[in-house]
Amino acid sequence: MIKIVFMDVDGTLLSEKDRSLSQSTEESIRKLVRRGIQVVLVTGRPYNLCRDFRKLGIDTMISANGALIKSGEEVIHKSVLSARMVREFSEFAELNGSSISYFTESFEMNGLCTRDVRVTDALRDTLGLMVSPLKISSLEQEVYCICLYADQAEAEKFHSRFPTLKFVRFHPYVSNVLEENEVSKSIAAGKVLAHLNISKEEAMAFGDGENDTDLLEYVGLGIAMGNGGERVKQSADYVTLRASEDGITHALRKFKIIE
Repeated sequence: MIKIVFMDVDGTLLSEKDRSLSQSTEESIRKLVRRGIQVVLVTGRPYNLCRDFRKLGIDTMISANGALIKSGEEVIHKSVLSARMVREFSEFAELNGSSISYFTESFEMNGLCTRDVRVTDALRDTLGLMVSPLKISSLEQEVYCICLYADQAEAEKFHSRFPTLKFVRFHPYVSNVLEENEVSKSIAAGKVLAHLNISKEEAMAFGDGENDTDLLEYVGLGIAMGNGGERVKQSADYVTLRASEDGITHALRKFKIIE
């Protein structure tokens, strides 16, 4: 019996076309909550861009690709980048004129390339942001993840300079940068399951991106969105309709999780 459902946000919970939440998907989430099934967001987004989903009854959120997990105001787990790494990475980005963002309790950037169409397009594509975030006021705060705005070729210099860091590309022009190798959506899901005393066989997950593949393989029932790539589809137990076609509702009904 499914007791918990993990959901990616962009392109899964929200339409891949316009980042909107359909009425059908919203009602399906409310049905899950009313049935006592835990609904958990698991996303590459920063935490402050997840809070609005609390109105749906979602209380537990895995943000920054698993680097920060909160249930209400309780921190279940956090992986904080070292102050030295944040400082050195920021200095190298400035030296190379590269744009980076910081996942703290909020979401800020280093103020470079804010008018670069590749950066603005990536912010719109991945987070639905139409304006660039503010420049970070201080590096002396907890940073859970950094995003590097660079294509594969541009990112190579960062890979060479910081060989021990983990780069997780989730957009053609954006990579999550993490210091701890034990940070992923599946590992974070495992921490939530342990916290709630639920087995992975009792868990279901939805995702559309390459950073969702390990999660879909980990849970008892992994669902790939129809708008996802081939790799995530191959990792899933079932491929549902596109997010814009109410794929979440379709799969929940197919597997009789809701009526």
